[in-house]
Amino acid sequence: MKHFDAEAVIPQLSQLPAVGLEELTTEAALLTRVDRKYLVPSATARRILSTLTTEARVLEMDGNRTFAYVSVYFDTPDLDSYMLAAHGRRRRFKIRTRTYLDTALSFLEVKTEGAREATVKERIPYELCNRDRLTREGRAYVNEALAATLGGVNFGPLEPVLSTRYRRTTLFLPDSGSRATIDSEVTWQRPDGQPWVLDDAVVVETKSGSAPGPLDKHLWRNGVRPCRISKFATGMAALHPGLPANRWNQTLRRRMPLRPATIS
Repeated sequence: MKHFDAEAVIPQLSQLPAVGLEELTTEAALLTRVDRKYLVPSATARRILSTLTTEARVLEMDGNRTFAYVSVYFDTPDLDSYMLAAHGRRRRFKIRTRTYLDTALSFLEVKTEGAREATVKERIPYELCNRDRLTREGRAYVNEALAATLGGVNFGPLEPVLSTRYRRTTLFLPDSGSRATIDSEVTWQRPDGQPWVLDDAVVVETKSGSAPGPLDKHLWRNGVRPCRISKFATGMAALHPGLPANRWNQTLRRRMPLRPATIS
C-alpha cells in the first residue's frame, strides 16, 4: 500500500504560496460555517486534488506543511457520550485531549450541544504527560463546561475509550474564504488494543459558508459526495461491533476499509 502524501499527490503543492496560522484563522474565520466530510480512496483523491484549479494556499509552520495529531477521547462506563451521538440526541457532549505532536502542545477540549442546538467548543492547555487521563483540574474543568451548557446532568466518571492518530494538511481557498483539511494515515485504537488504520483512503473535510466551497463542487463533479463520519463515533462503532451504529452503517460497510497497524 502506498501512503497518501499530500505533496506527492499534488506535485505543485510545494510551489503553492503558504499561509500562516494567524492569517488563516483571520481570513477563514467563518461565523456561520458548514462542515462537509468525505471519505475518499487515495487514488481518487490523487486525481481530484491534482486537478483542482482554484487558487489555494497551504498552511505552513516552521517550514512544515503536514502535521501529526493525536486525540484521546473520554467517556463514561455506560458510554454516554457515544450513545447520545448514536441516537442523535440534541443535548450531547464530546471530551478529548488533542496533541499536536510537531509542537508538543496538548489541550483538553469539551464540545457540547445544548437545548438550542448551539455547538460550543472550549479548550484549555493541558500537560502533555497527562493526555491519556483526566487530572483533578481536568475533571473540574470538564464538569464546569458540561454544567454551563447541559445543566445539572451527572454523567459519572470519565475514562479514555479511544485514541486517534492522523497526519493533516490544511488548504486555504482565498477566493471563497473557505478551507479544507486532508487527513491521511487515520488510525484508531482502543486502550491497550490493536490499532487499526484506514486502508488506502483519506478523510477530506471542507469548512465553508452556507454555500458549498470550490473544493466541494470539484469533489461533486468527480462523483464524491459527503458522508457521515466522526473520528470518535465512527471509530468507536468500527472497534466495538456490538454498539448501535445506524448513523454510520453506510460509511462502515461501504467506504471504510481498515487494516491492522503498527504504531511506533
